[in-house]
Amino acid sequence: MKIAQVAPLYESVPPAKYGGTERIVSYLTEELVREGHDVTLFASGDSKTSAHLVPQCRRALRTDERCLDPLAPHVTMIEQVWRRAHEFDILHFHVDYLHYSVCRRLETPHLTTLHGRLDLPELPPLYRTFSDVPVNSISQAQRKPLPFANWVGTVAHGLPEALYAFDEAPGNYLTFVGRVSPEKGLDRAIEIARRADMPLKIAAKVDQKDRDYFEAVLRPAMNHPSIEFLEEIGDGEKQELIGKARAVLFPINWPEPFGIVMIEALACGTPVIAFRCGSVPEVIEEGVTGFVVSDVGQAVKSVERLASLSRKQCRAAFEQKFSAGRMAAAYTALYEKLQSPGKDVEVEVHQCL
Repeated sequence: MKIAQVAPLYESVPPAKYGGTERIVSYLTEELVREGHDVTLFASGDSKTSAHLVPQCRRALRTDERCLDPLAPHVTMIEQVWRRAHEFDILHFHVDYLHYSVCRRLETPHLTTLHGRLDLPELPPLYRTFSDVPVNSISQAQRKPLPFANWVGTVAHGLPEALYAFDEAPGNYLTFVGRVSPEKGLDRAIEIARRADMPLKIAAKVDQKDRDYFEAVLRPAMNHPSIEFLEEIGDGEKQELIGKARAVLFPINWPEPFGIVMIEALACGTPVIAFRCGSVPEVIEEGVTGFVVSDVGQAVKSVERLASLSRKQCRAAFEQKFSAGRMAAAYTALYEKLQSPGKDVEVEVHQCL
């Protein structure tokens, strides 16, 4: 099958450090190539892939100081994809809704995976206007604000099975990996660790828009000998940090569409303590791969119960539900359905939904 993967340009594919959507696009692209598909990747010029790379800008826009208008390269990319659409059997977009108007003029089958939150007030009119555009969710929870959208599948994110190794002998600390934005709950993670009397290692990206919050709220809270701030890290550093953690803290307070760090933890055999928001109950099985809690107090008590969990079961859950191979197979089935107009194209893939 000739497949075009259209990635955001804010990060390289895969990202050098933090980055969710671009990381998943990379895992999917590489797995599809491994399975013998002819894949073309539209992405930033510093991306690394075994597919055919069509660079759209010199480097990832987030780190390019010369880029003043990141939207312009995306519009240019969509035009280029439109002009080359006849070369492909399927176009798979990961750029939110920027291409919707163009899609209506395409004869080539296409799919859009939505990677972000959908509970924004501007989105219902948009999705009523483009009710014919086939979209894929990454969790059932993500769909809730837009039940009327043209959902054709739910495909959970997946990671290469060899990306992280199972670690059966953890150290004596908790960890938080993510962004420092308020919705990610780093302030809660700090409180949980201190109340549980456990060291906390933090690997977090600080976007410019979150800088004031970081300096005013988080930096003072981290001024404690048991708190270690490691800043932003990449895939190569996660094995040691996550694999040796007693647990990963995921104390979010927003409707998380998926939460890649949760399955990165499971891949290492590390359980997750997460707040009951968004996709969390779909990814973490209560009392098996972690604990799903409603407040800081419950999270602190869950730290005391970590010894009751099997790290082998965490790894097994990852292999069964969240591998890149399973993700690619699901998307391939969805591509094939979309190439057969008139047939039922609903594809349900996430086995724990």
